[in-house]
Amino acid sequence: MKFQFSGELQEFINKAQIGREEDIDFIMNCLTNESSLATTRYVDFALSLVENPIGFERIKCYLFYGTLIQRNYASLYLNRLGVWEPVKEAYEKGLIDEIQAYAR
Repeated sequence: MKFQFSGELQEFINKAQIGREEDIDFIMNCLTNESSLATTRYVDFALSLVENPIGFERIKCYLFYGTLIQRNYASLYLNRLGVWEPVKEAYEKGLIDEIQAYAR
């Protein structure tokens, strides 16, 4: 699927569609406590486009080793794909809360 946007959103889309580790790192590193609402929405949309198995595994790593906001977005990504086991494991380890564990 091709998307034609511009600026930050298009950059996120391009990286998500390539989906290498460094691309996922770039996207996830934009999630901070100071991230704007627009940036968080761009990241959420871009992550939904990740199909590369390498990118999938990298996002899964963020579920266990990322900051709280990164873990939350990794959880959303996996929940939306119906990949429950890692989310359940992260929840049982106390890495995400119940609300996040069941969010989609």
